[in-house]
Amino acid sequence: MKKTILLFLLITNPVFGQTIYQKDFSEFWTVIDENYAYFEQQQIDWNKVRLTYEPLAAGIKSRDEFITFLERVINELHNGHISLNTNLKSSNRIIPSGSDLFVEKKDNTFIITDIRKHYPSEQCGLKPGMEVIKFNGKLIGPQLSGFLPTYTQHYNQEMVEYALNMLFAGTHNKKRMITVLDKGIEKVYTPDEFLPPHRSSALLDFKILNGNTGYIKINNSLGDDDLIPAFDTVVDSLKHTSNLIIDMTETPGGGNSAVARAIMSRFISKEMPFQKHEATETSYRIKRSWTEYVTPGKDTYQKDVFILVGHWTGSMGEGIAIGFDGMARAKIIGTKMAGLLGAIEHFKLSQTKIGYQFPTERVYQFNGTPREEYRPGYLTDNIYDTWKRVKEFIHLPE
Repeated sequence: MKKTILLFLLITNPVFGQTIYQKDFSEFWTVIDENYAYFEQQQIDWNKVRLTYEPLAAGIKSRDEFITFLERVINELHNGHISLNTNLKSSNRIIPSGSDLFVEKKDNTFIITDIRKHYPSEQCGLKPGMEVIKFNGKLIGPQLSGFLPTYTQHYNQEMVEYALNMLFAGTHNKKRMITVLDKGIEKVYTPDEFLPPHRSSALLDFKILNGNTGYIKINNSLGDDDLIPAFDTVVDSLKHTSNLIIDMTETPGGGNSAVARAIMSRFISKEMPFQKHEATETSYRIKRSWTEYVTPGKDTYQKDVFILVGHWTGSMGEGIAIGFDGMARAKIIGTKMAGLLGAIEHFKLSQTKIGYQFPTERVYQFNGTPREEYRPGYLTDNIYDTWKRVKEFIHLPE
């Protein structure tokens, strides 16, 4: 009788006898299925993703294989705001934090449209406008398949952009070799022969430009609460300036809303809306929305403010930009931003204990514009063009 019951359980309960990797993939897929905020906007066929990857999970034999497997599943969501909390030497660098150039497909060519200042790609001589034809000695097009979704063969701009910039970010264990076509001649650049810039230990840097323009650069510290008093002190020291630049072109790592509100609070004199959140609840996916406000801080800075943004302005940096813009309190100058989706929540798999995060709330500018679709009022082509535009506004010398 006991053997009969055991056989019955094996036949009727597919979870019984599964590997830890099968169990964790099922959990991973289900948690995203129940909580991911952008299925409708991105038109992702998540059920087809399960049907594609579920059989593959059965063949996974090690934790490293499973990490590589999950990284491939994450590519189906094609946005830099979804990632694991662990990686391998062979893992791709995440974007935008791990990238230093921005590549776009234009017609049938691949063009570098922006460069991260002071990073290896700039140091080795790569420049916006260059046409790239090979990555690590191979044609670009076929290499994109490793980052494009499998649930469709119709790739939109966001999918291709994600795949391109994941490819050009490279992996942790292999130096990049980028081949460009310059006046019909192939030239090879090796950015990883150069070191990335020294990361400042300061939460922000500041100075006075041209005698009367305050300049504050946020050093990717929007998630550190200690930025709040540091920012207050610097704004107080610059209160005599005629205008103020806040440079957020190096904030790819996101941050938290409390720091964002504290920064914006120094520039308003009455409570104002900052951004709108939207999420779904219960298995019936009932929508819930709420508005986040900024309350005035001490000693309002009342002069003109310029916010600099770019392809390496991510998540909460993007939130600050749409907040300042929505409150009509600053001119936003720069390229489109990183376009990281929504507000993320952190999770951990039961068996392997691998952590991961993805957006569970949609975020909008107060006027209803999705944050990822926002474009600066003073849109530029690249970081060099951004600074040229700033100098025109405030008459800085070249």
